Amino acid sequence: MSGYDVDLFVIGGGSGGVRAARIAAEHGARVMLAEEYRVGGTCVIRGCVPKKLLVYASRFRAEFEDAAGYGWTLPQSAFDWPTLIANKDREIARLEAAYTATLAKAGVRIIKSRAVLADPHTVRLANGERVRAAYVLISTGGAPSYGDPIPGLEHAISSNEAFQLPQLPTHVVIQGGGYIAVEFAGIFAGLGAQVTLVYRGENILRGFDDDVRQHVRMDMEKHGVRVLTGCRIAAIEQAAGARFSARLSSGNELAADRVMFAIGRRPNVAKMGLEEAGVEIAKNGGVAVDEYSRTSVPNIYGIGDVTNRVNLTPVAIREGHAFADTVFGGKPTAVDHANVPTAVFSDPEIGAVGLTEAQARARLEQTDIYRAMFKPLKATLSGRDTTVLLKLVVDGMSGRVVGCHIVGEGAAEMVQLAAIAVTMGATKADFDATMALHPTIAEELVTMRQRSASYARAAAE
Repeated sequence: MSGYDVDLFVIGGGSGGVRAARIAAEHGARVMLAEEYRVGGTCVIRGCVPKKLLVYASRFRAEFEDAAGYGWTLPQSAFDWPTLIANKDREIARLEAAYTATLAKAGVRIIKSRAVLADPHTVRLANGERVRAAYVLISTGGAPSYGDPIPGLEHAISSNEAFQLPQLPTHVVIQGGGYIAVEFAGIFAGLGAQVTLVYRGENILRGFDDDVRQHVRMDMEKHGVRVLTGCRIAAIEQAAGARFSARLSSGNELAADRVMFAIGRRPNVAKMGLEEAGVEIAKNGGVAVDEYSRTSVPNIYGIGDVTNRVNLTPVAIREGHAFADTVFGGKPTAVDHANVPTAVFSDPEIGAVGLTEAQARARLEQTDIYRAMFKPLKATLSGRDTTVLLKLVVDGMSGRVVGCHIVGEGAAEMVQLAAIAVTMGATKADFDATMALHPTIAEELVTMRQRSASYARAAAE
């Protein structure tokens, strides 16, 4: 594309931006990518990957306890937070280097700098250099939100800081009820901290199936996490030493070594030059895009969390790949955001895909529910007080399985495979015709024969 310094300039080196840059380069485009922090973005550097490593660490204590029921006698265990963080940091550095090497091998030029739009075809770097690009891709992701200002908010940490704490806090107060809040509650509690989760809604994990929400909350409370709903943190005060006092809207006060806010994330759209370039912002606060991820400016696209559509790493990667194929590969590709599987690496773990019961009952003429809840085999000898929940949501008219929800060990792994069946349009009869694999938790997905409930859609008033 003559007249331009590059064919594509990618602003943001997270999972989506990296995939888009690499595929575009493989299609023959001249690509430049700017990242002001570290290549890999939220997921690799301070999100999914380090979070999952901390989740693994937090589960060992329960494994040590459960081992006694299976005849194992173990010496007194001890946990060292600095060792975990140092090992985690080494792995993240390795992954960042791998991402960088992959881009370089594909011919992508990486610029370690903040980049903003000067006009639809011009990107300005922090040093003042300007780059002319035929196409610009915005993939700047999101950042933690702290909500409305409150007294003492400067004392709160987000998930970003939680990954780099010098020591494991003994008492933690977390505000929030979504993925991040619930996962970090499990991490800190599993590593031995006293945890209180504060959420303004009536129950945690808004957007998930109601049975899942109730089941997870029950198990979390059973295993030591205190969950306070219907209130929020109104102020944070520094107490003696390094401790803090979190005053709640209910009037109660909670003492803690750390107060963490995990109330959601906001798209990184501020001071990006978007308004000057004519890029519209959607009502959801993200960059407004069409089904091909194109913004209101024809040569500027947006993918991933900055669009605030479905804020999950695999979605950003799929969107990035589809963008590159559309613009540089001659294969117009729109990403289907239906039936996106998701997991919460909480304690217990959640895996879900498709419609919740409430969503199905609002959309379908008839909704059939199949539900199983039982004590997993592993817990029979360990004595651990836990139960597994499996739930299928079925279109009662067509028999198609439109939702699958699992709570328990390995839930995420099971749902990834169940998502194939749901995406293909498998029916309950297809599930029933599948031979069970015994003894497993997943076998219940193909052995639930008795309907738990059936609902006809209520007539519109």
